[in-house]
Amino acid sequence: MAAAAATTTTTSTTTTAVPSGPASPAGPAARDLFAEGLLEFLRPAVRQLDTHVHAVRESQVELREHIDSLATELCRINEDQKVALDLDPYVKKLLNARRRVVLVNNILQNAQERLRRLSHGIAKETARRKAMLESGGSYPQGSPSK
Repeated sequence: MAAAAATTTTTSTTTTAVPSGPASPAGPAARDLFAEGLLEFLRPAVRQLDTHVHAVRESQVELREHIDSLATELCRINEDQKVALDLDPYVKKLLNARRRVVLVNNILQNAQERLRRLSHGIAKETARRKAMLESGGSYPQGSPSK
C-alpha cells in the first residue's frame, strides 16, 4: 500500500491531485484552517438546532401541565357525576400521553446536553489550536488533539 493517499478532483478540462497523509504539504495549519472553516459553517445550524430543541422542551412542559390539569378535571367530573360515566380509560390515555411527553423531553434534554458538551469541546480545541499556531509551535506527528 502507498504511504500517502491522493485525492483526485476532475473538472471539465483539468485533473488536480491533492495529496493527503503524513507527508502532505497541507499540514496541521491547513487542517486547522479547514476545521475552523467547517466549525464556522456549522455553528449557525447548531445554534438554530439548540434554539429549536429549547423551544420544543418548553412546549412539552406546557403540554404536560395541560395534560395534568385535564386529567385532574376529568377525575373531578367523574366524581361529581350522578350518572356513572367511566372516564378512567380516558384518564389512563392522558396519563400515558403525559408519560410519553416526559420520555421525549428527557431524550431531548440528553441530546441537548451532548450537543452543548460537543460545542464546548470544539470551542476549547479551536482555542487551543489557535494558541498553538500563534505561539509558533508545531504539532507533533500523530494526533494533534491529544
